[in-house]
Amino acid sequence: MARTRFVNDRGLTARMTLVMFLLGGLFVALIVGLMYAFGSSPGIVLLIGLGGIGVAFYQWYSSDKLAMRAMRAREVTPEEAPELHGMIDRLCALADMPKPRVGIADMDLPNAFATGRSPDRAVVCVTTGILQRLTTEELEGVLAHELSHVAHRDVLVMTVASSAGIVAGMLTRGAQFGGLGLLGGRRNNNNGGAPAVLVAIVVSLVVYAISFVLLRLLSRYRELCADRSGAYLTMKPAALASALQKITGEMATIPQRDLRASSSMNAFFIAPAISGATLKTLTSTHPSLEQRLEQLARIQAELGRPTA
Repeated sequence: MARTRFVNDRGLTARMTLVMFLLGGLFVALIVGLMYAFGSSPGIVLLIGLGGIGVAFYQWYSSDKLAMRAMRAREVTPEEAPELHGMIDRLCALADMPKPRVGIADMDLPNAFATGRSPDRAVVCVTTGILQRLTTEELEGVLAHELSHVAHRDVLVMTVASSAGIVAGMLTRGAQFGGLGLLGGRRNNNNGGAPAVLVAIVVSLVVYAISFVLLRLLSRYRELCADRSGAYLTMKPAALASALQKITGEMATIPQRDLRASSSMNAFFIAPAISGATLKTLTSTHPSLEQRLEQLARIQAELGRPTA
């Protein structure tokens, strides 16, 4: 983690560490399963593993470009967006962190995201819709949330955590199409190629399913951590709570085609672009609005108590 003044939460950190440990165990289980299924062809296991790591590395390394392109966003200079840059300058000074690049996406959808392979290569992007709807204090709370993601290297954390799922997904597709030489594992051993493929598919499907749930659990923890860190940085948790309520409420006014067009960015957004639906716990990348507001209310009460 980058050295900043963002407040840590030991409880959340412990839970995130546990989830990362379980995801690491899944990756090991997947590799062991592959080695068992294709013991006579270790090159296949190596190829699949390197392929998955390569895909994850590309997603991490190019995360800023991919996200900006997906949102049709552009980087803006201090001359083009002086107020936005000034706000980020102040927050970065408070957090003692490098200033990321600043982007704006010209769309009515009220949202914001941060991404990038490191704090030095990060970008914080807001939409014109969120700039039009939020007050200065509310926007400051949103930006503090996004800067927390940058400071804690959340893109790197989530990329590493997704490795097992990526490899499992690649294996399943490869087996379906007979790619990567999967049918050659134990073909010469009493026609054992087909059973080897079945073992590999079953193992990969189980790993992918468990990884899917754990990744979303980890994502929800990191969103709560960013809410908490951002609220303590600005010392205005009520402003972030108000912003989240506005953003979520405004989703109902956005055409469904625009929400669908931005759905690939939901994991990055401060609030998912979904209207009129309560996200299921196991599949949601974000905590429920109620859970986020409850945490912010507790922080507001704590900050409001006089010190002894």
